[in-house]
Amino acid sequence: MIDVTKLIKQELADGEFCHNALQDTTSELSKEEAILKIKPLLSPESIVLAQVDPIVGDIEYNFNKAKKYIEWANALKVGAIAFPELFLFGYPVFDIIARYPKLVEKNIEYLEKLAKCTGKTKVLIGFCEFNRFYMGKRYFNSVAVLSNKKIETIIRKTLLPVYSEFNDARYFQSAEFDSKERIIEIGKNRVGIVICEENWADKDFFDHPVYSFDPVDKIIEEQKPDLIINCSSSPTRAKKEQLLHNMLSFVSKKYSTPIAYVNQVGAVDNITFQGASRLYDANGEISARAKSFEEQFFIVEPNPKAKNYADINRVFALPNGLEKTLNSQKAFSLDYEPDLERAYLTITTSIRDYFHKNGFKRAVLGVSGGLDSSVTCVLLADALGKENVFAVSMPSKITSEASKSDAKELCTRLGVNYAEIPILDMFKTNKEALDTVFKEVETRWEDRFQASLTQDNIQARSRAMILWGISNEFPKTLPIATSDKSELYMGYATINGDMSGGFAPIADVTKTKLFALARWLNKNRLERNAIPEAILTKPPGAELAIDPNTGKPLLAEDALMPYEFLDEVIWRLENLHQCKDEMLLETFLYEEKHNLPKATKIAWLDKFFRRMQTALFKWSIMPPAPIVDARSINKTEYNQPITSKLKLY
Repeated sequence: MIDVTKLIKQELADGEFCHNALQDTTSELSKEEAILKIKPLLSPESIVLAQVDPIVGDIEYNFNKAKKYIEWANALKVGAIAFPELFLFGYPVFDIIARYPKLVEKNIEYLEKLAKCTGKTKVLIGFCEFNRFYMGKRYFNSVAVLSNKKIETIIRKTLLPVYSEFNDARYFQSAEFDSKERIIEIGKNRVGIVICEENWADKDFFDHPVYSFDPVDKIIEEQKPDLIINCSSSPTRAKKEQLLHNMLSFVSKKYSTPIAYVNQVGAVDNITFQGASRLYDANGEISARAKSFEEQFFIVEPNPKAKNYADINRVFALPNGLEKTLNSQKAFSLDYEPDLERAYLTITTSIRDYFHKNGFKRAVLGVSGGLDSSVTCVLLADALGKENVFAVSMPSKITSEASKSDAKELCTRLGVNYAEIPILDMFKTNKEALDTVFKEVETRWEDRFQASLTQDNIQARSRAMILWGISNEFPKTLPIATSDKSELYMGYATINGDMSGGFAPIADVTKTKLFALARWLNKNRLERNAIPEAILTKPPGAELAIDPNTGKPLLAEDALMPYEFLDEVIWRLENLHQCKDEMLLETFLYEEKHNLPKATKIAWLDKFFRRMQTALFKWSIMPPAPIVDARSINKTEYNQPITSKLKLY
């Protein structure tokens, strides 16, 4: 009997060898060795899943990357190589194709160049195509099949998503569906091709299918393919991996048809792609799974020599902790552990790609000795390298000695650049100037605030001025906003202050999850315990104002509400779409642990929705922020009108 586990481990090792050799452009010997080593193991049905990271609109860059991968696939004589959706143009397209149709022409020009590089190995590659028909939107989201130096056929996407961060129907025409046009030959296999969303329409899997038409069902019913290939660009978010796995496993088992799924990797603005391309067998089991958040030249064998897959799951285990949460949570939980690695990789990948693709190299941020800036500093150091991070402590009169020492200790442990720049003199100067202006305004306008946030905001904006000054003075440097999701929901952040920056890494991470992520970082980074324990145990507070009741700096939970309660409100709003009245009827986790009077619960909910309503404008001017969980506080994701007074709130 064939040892399946040993065989598959060998195939994994060989694929890794090939990938490493592919990345080593300095050694032709590596290429020759890889070909000699791997080629005998492959069949005419073998497929390379090209898990790659494109740059939107940089057609030449994407072309060169595809060409390199295709050359290797040709040398190995595999049956086919499949690239992600719209790879040649880059995805998502946003409004770039509407503003620059010349780029669409260019991507077609380079598609034709790419076709001339092909041999017997079939190439499936996503591109943007002009709609040459009389009616409809101007473009098609298409996949070209290339071989023998020509474009063999073109497959056009039928199902176009218009939810969450997707808005494909704004730019693309939905193509008429013909199952015969979706079939190609790869070796002895008849293979059906679908594009991303077209795999997400199974009426038996989804309680409320978005589409009445299912391309996979139609292809299998009418054409009886041996395999389905899905060319995808599907972003990551909380629970997405579980949903994807369950869906693909269900569909492949339902039709007794293997599914090969190739996914984009990398980040574009606030959208991050996990990769994790994979192959499911006819029993719905994972036969192979590529890495997450890394480019990979990933070889799969749809027709394996071994028939016994009893040990398959031991070899291709799901990501750590995923098994615990394959079914979507139906209740709020503070157990973030299974998702922390994904959250970490999502944010660091997003930082790295945002900087690289926009020409930045270095980051500058304010460190306060608090949780938000500390976690952000660690994420930046891991994404960009500690030498490319400059952390600035900017204490005011209210800043405690403990906060200053905590900030310095964090930076020492991380090894990032550090400086302390007090803002007391800047604060005094600005306050004196504003007091003079206020007296003049008061002679013409009545109803001046008796107690205002001016003093608090002067401190935050003084710090932002220093960070932007460093950014302006030193090339390729971007200031970083450090606000978290919980406080942004409450508007507990200063416009042109701590909200100010060119990127906001943790804007989609709630405070309770941020605490969990901080402890995960201390345990799992190569250099452990970068974040001092004092930062993890101190109550959060901005140290901008004195609490009149205590005479000490005002704590965030005193100004807002307990984060455990606040974060469950956010979870219920984003996942269950509940309004205030519905939440009043539900028992919160915080209520189960504490004796919470109903009047207090009502007051907290009133405060949340009142403050959220006034914070909508702040969300609209936030810098780009990676989507990490369910819904990013970002203008591309949240579409509620600012000028709205919903009574349900």
